[in-house]
Amino acid sequence: MSTRDRREFLKQTAAGVAGASLLGGWQGAPGAAQDAETIPAKSPLPSHRAVELPGVHAYGEKSIAAGETIRFRTSSSVPYKLALYRLGDVEDRGSDSLVHSFDASEPHLQPIHPGSYVHVEQNLPPRDALGAIALECWVRPWRLDAYQGIFTQYDYPDACGWGLFLDAQGRVQFYLGDGGEFQQQWLSEGPSLTHRQWHHLVGTWDGTTKSLWLDGNEVGSWPYDGPLCSGSAPLRLGAYGERGLADHFLDGDLAMPVVYANALNSQQIEARWRDRGLHLPEAAPEAILGCWPLDEEQGDSVADVSTHRRHGRIINRGTWMIGGPSFDADAVPRYGEYHPARDEQRGHGLRLAADDLYDCRWETTHQFTVPESAPQGLYCGRYTFDLAGQPQRYDVTFIVRRAASKPAAPILVLCSTNTWLAYGGTPFAKNSPETFWGTGGQENSAAGAPAYCCYRDHEAGQPTYQLGLNMPWPVAGPDVLYSPPDVGYSHLMRGERYLHVWLEQNGYDFDIATDLDLHQKPEMLADYRVLMINGHSEYWSIDAYRGVDRFLRDGGSAVVLSGNTMFWRVSFDPDAQVMECRKFGPGIGGRDAAAVGELYHAHDKLRGSLMRACGFPAWRLVGLECLGWWGTGAGSFGTYVPADRQHFLFQQPVPVPLEEGQTFGHAPGGGEPRAVGHEADVRIATLRKMTHVPYPEGGTLPEEPAGIVTLARGVRQPASGTMLDYFTRPTEAIDGTCAEMIYWARPEGGRVFNGGAIAGAWALSADPKLQALMNNVLAHFGVTPRETE
Repeated sequence: MSTRDRREFLKQTAAGVAGASLLGGWQGAPGAAQDAETIPAKSPLPSHRAVELPGVHAYGEKSIAAGETIRFRTSSSVPYKLALYRLGDVEDRGSDSLVHSFDASEPHLQPIHPGSYVHVEQNLPPRDALGAIALECWVRPWRLDAYQGIFTQYDYPDACGWGLFLDAQGRVQFYLGDGGEFQQQWLSEGPSLTHRQWHHLVGTWDGTTKSLWLDGNEVGSWPYDGPLCSGSAPLRLGAYGERGLADHFLDGDLAMPVVYANALNSQQIEARWRDRGLHLPEAAPEAILGCWPLDEEQGDSVADVSTHRRHGRIINRGTWMIGGPSFDADAVPRYGEYHPARDEQRGHGLRLAADDLYDCRWETTHQFTVPESAPQGLYCGRYTFDLAGQPQRYDVTFIVRRAASKPAAPILVLCSTNTWLAYGGTPFAKNSPETFWGTGGQENSAAGAPAYCCYRDHEAGQPTYQLGLNMPWPVAGPDVLYSPPDVGYSHLMRGERYLHVWLEQNGYDFDIATDLDLHQKPEMLADYRVLMINGHSEYWSIDAYRGVDRFLRDGGSAVVLSGNTMFWRVSFDPDAQVMECRKFGPGIGGRDAAAVGELYHAHDKLRGSLMRACGFPAWRLVGLECLGWWGTGAGSFGTYVPADRQHFLFQQPVPVPLEEGQTFGHAPGGGEPRAVGHEADVRIATLRKMTHVPYPEGGTLPEEPAGIVTLARGVRQPASGTMLDYFTRPTEAIDGTCAEMIYWARPEGGRVFNGGAIAGAWALSADPKLQALMNNVLAHFGVTPRETE
């Protein structure tokens, strides 16, 4: 229902107002929504189907400060040893420094419990015989090949009260029973639903006849004399129980479920169908046993606005901000103004998935307080064990920031942890020595283990819009590659380590922080002279973006050794336990089934998808914008061609040894490592030349800000791959230019060096010319190595 409807409803009920209104005199529970918000989000998990994981899987805090405690949560089907290391040389795990070893551990399985639904603790009285009932809801199924509970108080086979279900052929089923053992003759079957289409369902019983209604039409009628008792099973929205466990989760969207204490007639049902879930039912208060408008649009609590206060708790979150049956999400313009709260036809719905999981809820198995004197850096918990007769290793990466008691270094290096999380398909991957980790992840360790990420939909096809942090992220391991092994390229944690090692080896003092650290405390930048944005810094929050903008306006400097920088917008829930990202456009990595109207985040109600479409473009902050991506095989990476060898950054304080016609950004001899790959950025002036006309309706092409100087072009021949214009439509590179390196003294304040290429740190590890240039850049920004101070 609309926000206005609910506000007026609660206002009337709180004042005890009856009489003719939109609500037909129904006085709900005063303060129902507020009561629902008091349900503790961390309440114990109700009995829930479990999935056991073979092998070793673990996670801990992603970022801690020196002096704080890291807690590992481990599930293992085999004995193992755990030791903590600070990572050393990128290529040599033998150089990692041992910090602490734990005693050997015995197997300790901790299952996962995927599947989202709404659990209502206060069910209908289990023994009270009902003389009539009606179950109403809207449902949009995402799968039609599995048994699923839609709206139930039912636990097969011994506590079967009532419910609406889908069978394995997508047919609606309606059950009324005595709350006891399942009786086949009491299960009635209707027609099949249509995949990904909203349907209005009503199951009604007047004491002698039960009938099933689909989209305003009666589709079945059967005699039933009773008895009807709800039984002892919990009341569930989007699931039903089996042998005491929540199971058979709905892969679908749910809106406006209502349970009535009387039957509905054909006129009432047709009116409810035509209403499209926008308003509360017109009924006397005693006729409503529960009504959940699902209009919270955030959080884990769901209010019952009836007088019974049967408030619910969403298990495993589900997904808000999808709109309801009245909403055409595809009709929202991609460019131009739209405000969800002002759309009276948007309605409300909750998207559920049988593989939803955002917190493993595992208990701590090991913990260690990192000494306050420990150096900042990237660390890992390293598990060693045998599985199926083969030795295995499993690394849990975590970041140790400088201790709060220590002064800040001149440089802050940002770890692109949002991107590590976004690419984390198969968090419960099968233990394997395989190092290549594509966007689809690796082989899953167990059937039913979640495997979605920002590049992979939920199993039933729901677009991935959020990811949990209390989960394993083996994709962030120190040896994970995004190329054939002979190339040795990584765009995630391993790729970023090259910059860390180079800075350490060359005497530069620096601190590190994660994307989430910056999001939560953007004011930390005030302690630094230089921010280094490193690797594949693709996923950014508004708070982090604004923090960098303030830092630069206040005179800070930024070094960007990243490609496809600030491309997608993310947000975090208030507890920073879930990252939300709503990507549109399958041609650019968006989800196939995403619609523009679903791009608005539950956490802040602002538009998601591309940062540039949300009003926070990368070019405005760091001078460049993404133009595309390509492969990672041998020979796929490009090199820099100088555009102005006389620019002071090539000359001061030490001349970069570049002769006429020479390239740089590659290993001696021209091979890998090479800087220009596999995603890269260019100036707006270049994108303007690449952008086709006419522009999309409502789209505008920005003018480039003043002061940007091109230092070099990143060139590949041929410039194959996915090249995109400003509106992310296919286009062609100009003269093989796939990246641009710039220097920018921003008119608003601050200075930026941007290499425009994702593999800049990789090339920095091998190219003396790029190393000399980086020394000059840091010197210009007021930072010199310790040994030269």
